[in-house]
Amino acid sequence: MPERECQGFPGSSGGNSADKAVFGGRAAAIAQPRSLSHPPPNFLMIWTPLLPLFALGASAAPSIVPKPVAMPLTRRQGLTRRSHDREWVKEQGAALKHKWGGSGNTRRASGINDLVNYGTDSSYYGSIAVGTPPVAFNVILDTGSSDLWLASSTCYTGCQGVPTFNAANSSSFQNFAIRYGSGQAAGELGSDTIQMAGFQVTGQTFALADQVSSGLLTNPVSGLLGLGWSSIASSGATPFWETLVKNNQWTEPVMSFFLTRFTDVNGAREREPGGEFMMGGTNTNLYTGDIDYVNIPSGQESYWLIPLTAVGVNGANILGSTVNAAIDTGTTLVGGPTSAIAAIFAQIPNSEPGTGDLEGYYLYPCSTSVTITMTFSSRTWSIDPADFLLMRNSNTMCVGAFFALNLSGSAPSWIVGDTFLKNVYSVYRYNPPSVGFANLSSNALAQNALGGTLPSATIGSSPVSATAAANGAVGIPDAKQVATMVGVGAGVLGAILL
Repeated sequence: MPERECQGFPGSSGGNSADKAVFGGRAAAIAQPRSLSHPPPNFLMIWTPLLPLFALGASAAPSIVPKPVAMPLTRRQGLTRRSHDREWVKEQGAALKHKWGGSGNTRRASGINDLVNYGTDSSYYGSIAVGTPPVAFNVILDTGSSDLWLASSTCYTGCQGVPTFNAANSSSFQNFAIRYGSGQAAGELGSDTIQMAGFQVTGQTFALADQVSSGLLTNPVSGLLGLGWSSIASSGATPFWETLVKNNQWTEPVMSFFLTRFTDVNGAREREPGGEFMMGGTNTNLYTGDIDYVNIPSGQESYWLIPLTAVGVNGANILGSTVNAAIDTGTTLVGGPTSAIAAIFAQIPNSEPGTGDLEGYYLYPCSTSVTITMTFSSRTWSIDPADFLLMRNSNTMCVGAFFALNLSGSAPSWIVGDTFLKNVYSVYRYNPPSVGFANLSSNALAQNALGGTLPSATIGSSPVSATAAANGAVGIPDAKQVATMVGVGAGVLGAILL
């Protein structure tokens, strides 16, 4: 099969800056607001969707139906400290814009790109196993995208010190000889056996990146596992989770997250236990009461998109009408329209818009405790003031974790990342398509403390109990299609959602 190659990969002259998305992680958790004397480390990743290169279909389901299994998460912190927090904050804003297509960026109507999380508690990863024999890798778990990609052993740009996948060592790997790339990463598509939390998919399509923009990956994370719907998969492949649920591998058609908080914990380590990701069910020990589900609008199964009916600040609702919000575990910040973000900070005395590197952010007195609420359908949820405080900019003024972002076209109006998600138990349901939230239990909140054991990259938290296959024909795009893929760029949020 001949190889097709697109322009616009890292190192080429054809890239468009609007096609870049960034992922990241912040410095170790601290008890007091971040100050400029404690710069955050660097952790960046990107991925920009292209038109699908081929289509995959799931095979008939095996008869085994396993019990739901859970896997621990680790809160990822970057390993290289930056010279200034201000520079880190600037990059967060840039990343959010690039991922979700901020004002002035070109955006594909078919979907949005991934965000990477910067900052304390902003990045969470789990482990998967790839190949035969299986080799474990740490990956970001991202509900804001749908592709799986790993750094390849042939990577020659941007992968130094990162664990990489060597296809030659796997007897089950198949190379499609189809180039795949974005504004910041490029490689080849292939397929192999993927295991996670006791589940296995054979013939799962993923990208092996041989070119990654400088600074996008840092040890011990090797890639990203997208948990969005297949309609926004850049590769055209059915995502790992969707193959499992379509083959009736889960007890319940849901996956769920609990994310820990260490942003206000004194003495927190560079990496701390990050919570739990569960496939096929929910962990009743981690939440109380009922799960309040909100349906995804009919026909919009792309992002985990649900109606946002109100945003409150200190009791005042600043949202004039219901809008759509994308729920994104791969993003740190909360991004919203410029007018709405301005209205939020108008309710906070002595707040002011950021300028220069802080454009898009707002500053407010550090002495002010701000309570933000978000209402989805008829249920209201609160954001802890500690999560609203992104960084201390001076002795008296702090930077808020809500960022002004004007999205265009079919992009969601709001991007809701870990700043909110740390405050709830979140559930992502395949059928009916919906997102659910529940209050965290005392068992969950007790995990926001020092002394927990860090999980390591393993084949899975339990033995493989079920398998599914993803099979399909591969179609190579013609020259006109390739030109279209190169010319259309842009992720939705990009860099700003930490």
